[in-house]
Amino acid sequence: MKNKTIAKAPIKLSKISTKAPKGLDRKEIEKKTKKMAKRIGELQEMLQANADHNLLIVFQGMDSSGKDGSTRAAFGNCSPSGVSAISFKKPTGEEFAHDFLWRVHKHAPAKGEIKIFIRSHYEDVLIQRVHKWINKKKVDARIDAINAFETLLAADNNTTVLKFYLHLSKARQLEKLTERKQEEDKFFKHNPGDWEERKLWNQYRRCYEDVINRSTIPWHIVPVDDRWYRNYVITSIVLETLEGFKMKWPALKDE
Repeated sequence: MKNKTIAKAPIKLSKISTKAPKGLDRKEIEKKTKKMAKRIGELQEMLQANADHNLLIVFQGMDSSGKDGSTRAAFGNCSPSGVSAISFKKPTGEEFAHDFLWRVHKHAPAKGEIKIFIRSHYEDVLIQRVHKWINKKKVDARIDAINAFETLLAADNNTTVLKFYLHLSKARQLEKLTERKQEEDKFFKHNPGDWEERKLWNQYRRCYEDVINRSTIPWHIVPVDDRWYRNYVITSIVLETLEGFKMKWPALKDE
């Protein structure tokens, strides 16, 4: 598969383009993306039928980087009985009373499932770190715990973890946040808090770089300024992963 960058430590996000490579035919890429998404739908049904693999998708990125749109593009042809998404927001009182992974682990995919985390356990070493709600010692402990958690999923339940950092430019984020204040069909997405978080762009960027570089399971760094290219890259990686399972339809069971 071409045109994707898998993070290898040490990386600097400022050195990686947020835009599609020059010379690509957008219409052709969009056509390929739809074809691949259709095939993902077919393989997802096979995954569900066999129930011996499962897939965890992690989407992280700055506000307005396109986590929901990425989900629709790659999994729009899948059966809702085998694919589900959860968006991790501010922890509830009950969740705060437990360890930070308590609310996450129960949403890990069962065999045969695809589970999509729109934001994830990484929020607890990003937003809490940027706002200095936790100290370096706790950050280090949590990153170790996250690596152990993801390794456990892979080793104990045959889970493949695909992690996507949606690599957005600050200028493009400004455009997308502004749209939410100007376009009626995007009003519901507007959150004044997003503008406050934007002021902390550099701090978030440093935290993302640190997390990416310290992860046991590597990240895919996806340029997202051009949404059509973002969709193509993510769909390509998901399809390649599912095809790598080399699945066949299960045999008819004896009555």
